[in-house]
Amino acid sequence: MNRRAILAIVRKDLMVVRQSRAVMAPLLIVPVIFLVGMPLLASFAPSLINLPGSSDFTALLAQLPPELTARFAGLSEEAQVLKLLVTYLFAPLYLIVPLMVVSVIAADAFAGEKERRTLEALLYTPTSDRELLFAKALAAYIPAILIAWVGFAVYALVANLAGWRVIGEVFFPTPMWWMLAGWVAPGVAALGLSATVLVSARVSTFQEAYQLGAVVVIPIVALVAAQATGLVILSSWIAIVLGGVAWALAAVLWWLGTRSFSRDRLLTRSA
Repeated sequence: MNRRAILAIVRKDLMVVRQSRAVMAPLLIVPVIFLVGMPLLASFAPSLINLPGSSDFTALLAQLPPELTARFAGLSEEAQVLKLLVTYLFAPLYLIVPLMVVSVIAADAFAGEKERRTLEALLYTPTSDRELLFAKALAAYIPAILIAWVGFAVYALVANLAGWRVIGEVFFPTPMWWMLAGWVAPGVAALGLSATVLVSARVSTFQEAYQLGAVVVIPIVALVAAQATGLVILSSWIAIVLGGVAWALAAVLWWLGTRSFSRDRLLTRSA
């Protein structure tokens, strides 16, 4: 494997990402909203339960499974609401961050090159088809994982600081969140990467590639809805299963992508 050529492509792609406002804007805004804004918002939620029309919080607490209710034993109602939001209801939203980052960068991997009309020069680099695909994937996957893990640390810091007034102790991260960050998030990023690169190599514009590749966010939205209605409550075991499913689907899509990827097809579709 031509490591020097692969690293050169990775560095070039990351430089292009830094210089593109269309790519950098969501990479900066979305993580701040989800990883800083959400835990800060949760710190105000406990004060809302004393307002008129706030029975939704009480009803939500009442429909929690017994095993989850036991974890909140001894906490005030305000502390239960904050802990429920930060540790459970917001958990699936965390997965959107690595998925969004990898989808944006991977969409730019080939479709963006086509729009900038720099694809032809790239395809004549001294790399095999597999090395080229690997380099493009690596340039998208590494930033997604780094942002996910740094974001996890930021979320933990903000959550504990914001919740100290109500809970009075460090309560985050939980074992489920360690599993989410260490196992599920990389799997979701791999799934988004495989789907987006597969699409990106077949369409002509960055927007098309990003929109089609972002379809994989639908299961995460469904998980958010399931948690909000009490149908599913994330646990360490559920996180293990979710991560396994994500990695399995990612492997299938990656296999399909490597089988169908070739320089000739890229040149034909970019013409």
